[in-house]
Amino acid sequence: MKTSLVISALRIFVAAATLVAVGALHAATLGQPSPAFTLTDLDGKTHSLADFKGKTVVLEWTNPECPFVVKHYDNSGNLPSTQKAATADGVVWLLINSGAAGKQGDLETAAAKAWLAKVKSAATAYLRDGDGKVGKAYGAKTTPHLFVINADGVLVYQGAIDSIRSASADDISKAENYIKSALAALKAGKPIEKAETQPYGCSVKY
Repeated sequence: MKTSLVISALRIFVAAATLVAVGALHAATLGQPSPAFTLTDLDGKTHSLADFKGKTVVLEWTNPECPFVVKHYDNSGNLPSTQKAATADGVVWLLINSGAAGKQGDLETAAAKAWLAKVKSAATAYLRDGDGKVGKAYGAKTTPHLFVINADGVLVYQGAIDSIRSASADDISKAENYIKSALAALKAGKPIEKAETQPYGCSVKY
């Protein structure tokens, strides 16, 4: 009898562990709580999503060497200016690099800091996700790929920075900045009109 109970308990444990493992591979879902994570910044400080409970959080997947990232940083200042306006309004903006070691955009600490200074980034932190676990949990596909999490920790936007899929900085002024629109809607207590869009850019270098 005891053996039977032990076997049953083991089966339940294995089944539960399997569900957790499978769930961890699923991408974040709009309208649902955002996957928790803890990552380290360029100074070795850890940042957890839970640290920012009660605040709006933007996650931006980046790769400083991707032409589409260059478009929105070096060639225009579009993302830094969007970051600056958002963080001035109390939004937490986390840059995440999920590039594997040795792949495009995997910068050493000094180089990453130099890039942030050069492009005048106003992000709250630049976080490394070298094993790609956080990127895969969110389903991050491109650089850039952005996600907005509301004060309740719910994912309310995911997709592109703007509405024109190109690597040309000339298109920025003609495009709708989806992040600005999403943050404005949140601030006004209104639904986000375009809560999910197709991201564009270089593939994340997992």
